[in-house]
Amino acid sequence: MRKALFLFISFLIGSTHSFSMTATNGNHILQRITPQDVSMEIKHPVDPQALEQATAIINELRNEQGTVTDESLLQVAKRLGDIPADASSCIVSKEDCRAAFDNLSEHDRTALSNIYNRVKAFATMQRNSVKDMEMDIPGGKAGHTVSACRAAGCYAPGGRYPLPSSVIMTAVTARAAGCETVVLASPRPAPITLAAAHLAGADLVLCVGGAQAIAAMAYGSETIPRCDVICGPGNKWVTAAKSIVNGHCGIDMLAGPSEVLVICDDTANPTVVAADLIAQAEHDVVARAILLCTSQEIIDQVDQEVAKQLESLPEPNKSTAAEALKQSFAVHCDSIEECIKISDDIAPEHLEIQTRDAMKVGQSCMNYGGLFVGEHAAEVLGDYGAGPNHTLPTGGTGRYTGGLSVFNFLRIRTWMRIDDKKESQSMVDDSIIMARLEGLEGHARAAETRSLTKTPAFKQPKV
Repeated sequence: MRKALFLFISFLIGSTHSFSMTATNGNHILQRITPQDVSMEIKHPVDPQALEQATAIINELRNEQGTVTDESLLQVAKRLGDIPADASSCIVSKEDCRAAFDNLSEHDRTALSNIYNRVKAFATMQRNSVKDMEMDIPGGKAGHTVSACRAAGCYAPGGRYPLPSSVIMTAVTARAAGCETVVLASPRPAPITLAAAHLAGADLVLCVGGAQAIAAMAYGSETIPRCDVICGPGNKWVTAAKSIVNGHCGIDMLAGPSEVLVICDDTANPTVVAADLIAQAEHDVVARAILLCTSQEIIDQVDQEVAKQLESLPEPNKSTAAEALKQSFAVHCDSIEECIKISDDIAPEHLEIQTRDAMKVGQSCMNYGGLFVGEHAAEVLGDYGAGPNHTLPTGGTGRYTGGLSVFNFLRIRTWMRIDDKKESQSMVDDSIIMARLEGLEGHARAAETRSLTKTPAFKQPKV
């Protein structure tokens, strides 16, 4: 089994500090810490128990040929509650997806279509930004071609809330990249999820989740095509399974808890900042909202607004957000430069800038998943289809990777040819020398067969 080598960066307060609301935190909702208190702890992104369970599920599903059987997937899906016990299939028909779309109100159908159109337009422009190219080399040409993988597997969570936006973000992006086949998996899909699958053009919809869905897409079955790339966020079993199949197929990332970090100064609107922090906190009890601000007064006002807005939030959103806010914090910084330094160390999934000269500040930040510049550029607008993808790197991985895009489904393949043997001799001579410097005599002799000045001797060199 190929294990993922990625590291999940979880930013914690030092061991002497607690995220829970204690007496030292007074009546504040957000923990108050100093810049020196922010520290990093490197963790593996995959839960060990989930990895063990995902491995067992995948082993149960695969046959001697290494693929998944439809029957084994059906039985596992029933046992784990993905489908009813009397279900005869894990696949939702295209007709049912079309019916789900047609049954939407005009209001909902228009909103979903608008999101689809914006995401498609952005992804299409991304795809068109990378083209085939060629250049001259001594005696010939070299270049690259850009082509999409054949089949994409897209996962959309189906837990407490249906996430049709994740269907759009994954499936539409794969289509814009040029993938011939798009498979969508989502456990217990709501009608709005099926409607999104229809709009996005999914070829096949699996009403299966967890490790079983990832295995089915990675290894294929009698009716499910084997996917070359699997993308989309999911629970800990999805993440564990993606780490297992990585290498057999490609994956986008190993996603951890969601995060937002807001950099602001004394010009920020506390009501807006508080709303954005809560919006992220309601995702999950392990989500994190971070505030970096040069004004203590704004921090206090944001905290008051968080408390006020939290009270009016319905359940279960309220209790989820309240729990997440226990591990969230605010930092009073001496300058915007200090805010930027801390933010770059954290490399948050979502980075909001609400300051004077917000664009200039945003351009000074180096590490993040998605950037949202100015008071009106709410992170939630990115969630729901301003254009850029909302599947973003978490846990500090924004230091070295970006969010989901058409590039996850594209292959940049290089080529070269020699048309003029005489003109290529400088490369031939260099290759002969370098091969012997590396001790690879076979390489040197292969180059010598292309030489106009040397007769291949194929003699063992003297040591």
